[in-house]
Amino acid sequence: MRDFLRSVNRIVVKIGTSSLIHPNGKINFAGIDQLAFVLTDLCNQGKEIILVSSGAIGVGMDKLSIPERPQDIPIQQAVAAVGQSELMHIYNQRFLVYSQQTAQVLLTRDVVDFPESRKNVINTLEQLLSMGIVPIINENDTVAVDEMDHTRKFGDNDELSAIVAQLMDADVLIMLSDIDGFYSDNPSKNKQAVLYSTISTINQTLMEQASGEGSRFGTGGMASKLRAAQRVLDSNSAMVLANGKPPRIIFDILAGVDVGTLFKEA
Repeated sequence: MRDFLRSVNRIVVKIGTSSLIHPNGKINFAGIDQLAFVLTDLCNQGKEIILVSSGAIGVGMDKLSIPERPQDIPIQQAVAAVGQSELMHIYNQRFLVYSQQTAQVLLTRDVVDFPESRKNVINTLEQLLSMGIVPIINENDTVAVDEMDHTRKFGDNDELSAIVAQLMDADVLIMLSDIDGFYSDNPSKNKQAVLYSTISTINQTLMEQASGEGSRFGTGGMASKLRAAQRVLDSNSAMVLANGKPPRIIFDILAGVDVGTLFKEA
């Protein structure tokens, strides 16, 4: 069932904060470098790559020596502003080692909800891909808050990556997290938890199994990943959830190796 992954061309990769930040709160430079290497090699193969990257607040926390994720919204926005700048600096530095050009694209929900602005986003991303440039997308955390008469926030980058995959008619969304895939229960608490190899339908039972929060540096949990997978399935596309440590697992995924959990209609 995974043979189709060998021939996909347009790929959205979502990297979670837990894959960019070590458990001690320090930046995982080796992981970022390996991600840049893998994605550049895929570009060299002629594939179109879009990276949706979390990590702004996590990197900002490290930069500002803040041990715990702040709860106050203005502080979160300030930390994200510092972290986003530093994160893009690191990405630019590591991708340029492999002669790959990148571009930053910051989005808020109202940008993709309104037809004209949505068209502009798609045109920008299409142009970047045609130029061989890797767009690096994140939510604009400095302005993405719920206010006034409409919602500007996606919720988390899991949903954002699925929306980007929809907008760009991606062949597959590869979601890299800190867990090997989707389990029947929390594997860190239940050693009998079973890893699902393939999921074709998301039902209430699966949603009940997707309990728990994200890490102290990020926001995404399993429930948000299931919601993203549902959006992808509704678009007749596919998603693979896998452990992003190390990012080289992307090569295995695209080779059709049975790693992680594949979400695809039967």
